[in-house]
Amino acid sequence: QVQLVESGGGLVQAGGSLRLSCAASGRTFSRYAMGWFRQSPGKEREFVAAINWSSYSTYYADSVKGRFTISRDNAKNTVYLQMNGLKPEDTAVYYCAAGTTSDLGRNYYTSPEYAYWGQGTQVTVSS
Repeated sequence: QVQLVESGGGLVQAGGSLRLSCAASGRTFSRYAMGWFRQSPGKEREFVAAINWSSYSTYYADSVKGRFTISRDNAKNTVYLQMNGLKPEDTAVYYCAAGTTSDLGRNYYTSPEYAYWGQGTQVTVSS
């Protein structure tokens, strides 16, 4: 089992920045690829970003590419999502997730590729 706890969400004006953190406990963190997803009211959960165990591979949704950066610190059992240039449409609950393997498969952007999920942190971007 892996327990994931997100933090860092909040209210920010458009154009601002936030950094989300996801602290993992339980099994060896470096065994897992990690991902960030988000869900806004009335919408399905959507992929935001993913990173493999070594940080060699990262992927982003087109909607956040160039604005968001995913990173991880295996020594601290933590994955981060740096969000710059925030827009009102980025408003959502953000979830981190631990993958079923250490590397990212071709379906890295889909929920079934992730075995463990955090409880989410709210990000609200005002216009």
